Amino acid sequence: MSDISTLPDRVFAQPLDTIHRFRFDEQVAEVFPDMIQRSIPGYQTILDTLGIFTQKFATPDANYYDLGCSLGAATQAMRRNINYPGGTIYAIDNSEAMLKRCQQHVNAFNYTTPVKFINGDINTLTIENAAIVVLNFTLQFLTLEQRQPLLNKIYQGLKPGGLLFLSEKLFFPNSEMNELLTNLYHDFKRRNGYSDLEISQKRSALENVLRPDTLDTHYQRLKTAGFNTFNTWYQQLNFCSLIAVKDV
Repeated sequence: MSDISTLPDRVFAQPLDTIHRFRFDEQVAEVFPDMIQRSIPGYQTILDTLGIFTQKFATPDANYYDLGCSLGAATQAMRRNINYPGGTIYAIDNSEAMLKRCQQHVNAFNYTTPVKFINGDINTLTIENAAIVVLNFTLQFLTLEQRQPLLNKIYQGLKPGGLLFLSEKLFFPNSEMNELLTNLYHDFKRRNGYSDLEISQKRSALENVLRPDTLDTHYQRLKTAGFNTFNTWYQQLNFCSLIAVKDV
């Protein structure tokens, strides 16, 4: 289960005269664990499996990166499963409100591996000597022009045999399939207690903020970055998680 307690997500529960672009501000930070658990199918499975991958790919004296760390759920999944000395986790997010809460949550647990918190832009971060780099529903919030350069940098910064763990919302090129899975996803949110008003207003807030790619686009970017070994290990509706391993 998640380490993070939370308030219930009511951000879009009331009619809004003006729907602003979605931002990871203090209001969202307060309810984010509830929001993401109710909004992403299989989210806890993804975190639990990140822990399993961490046990396999962790190495002594390595760095670990949680890019777009939000409240640190992926950081904690790695941290509790690193069984080697000398490592450091770098948790970076450009939202000060999210990172402040991340630091509070992570520091509440006494795991061995230290965490360095960085309020900054993942596109300008130096990545080096990395055993694992995590992009857990982060790439989709970058501009299209920023995505390939970031993956290139991650590949260069990974140690041989290092792991990229990448989770994203998908867009499907077949319009009928895309509509079907989108409608099923909205049904998923209704089952988790969201009203049609909440679903509609949040969708409007995320328009041109969250821009999903096709699975083929992800594969092509990974190949361009230098990865020869990659695949989807998990998909539920229009959400998926991939792994890519740098050649030894």
